[in-house]
Amino acid sequence: MTYCVLLNADYSFLNMVHWKRAMCMVAKQKVQVLSYSEDAIRGGEGFLFKIPAVMKLIKLIRTIYRSRVPFSKRNVLIRDGFACAYCGAGTRGLTIDHLVPRSRGGASSFENCVACCQECNHKKDCRTPSEAGMYLRLKPYQPTISEFLRLKFAKLGIAEMLKMAGIYI
Repeated sequence: MTYCVLLNADYSFLNMVHWKRAMCMVAKQKVQVLSYSEDAIRGGEGFLFKIPAVMKLIKLIRTIYRSRVPFSKRNVLIRDGFACAYCGAGTRGLTIDHLVPRSRGGASSFENCVACCQECNHKKDCRTPSEAGMYLRLKPYQPTISEFLRLKFAKLGIAEMLKMAGIYI
């Protein structure tokens, strides 16, 4: 699947959109294409359409300024680099682990949750890491918006493309 970067009219990052949605936005003239990817699709009667890589909205969309990254399982996995905080394994079955278990009043927050493989999560059970004799490879923290976007761009592999377009430094 190919995704395209969607920027607001002021060149701030908005979202990643699927290439089909991107082509609809181009056809409706809602975006200006800043750069194209190497992929293309064939239309009727032999037309060849290049798929956009980076697009900018024509009209500015007002976004509510968020001072913090919202807490979610996906955002914790992105922050931790899709690797277990205890053993470092990058397995597909990652979950989030509460350092202070929820059964003991632990909150679901960035400071209390880390990415964890199922094996380490079962080993830790309803204990703190020190009680289970397990040590964290990284300290959990609340990421800033800019740091989170940098991590997300690096994971998606679009940081270099945005640098070439002069949008991301």
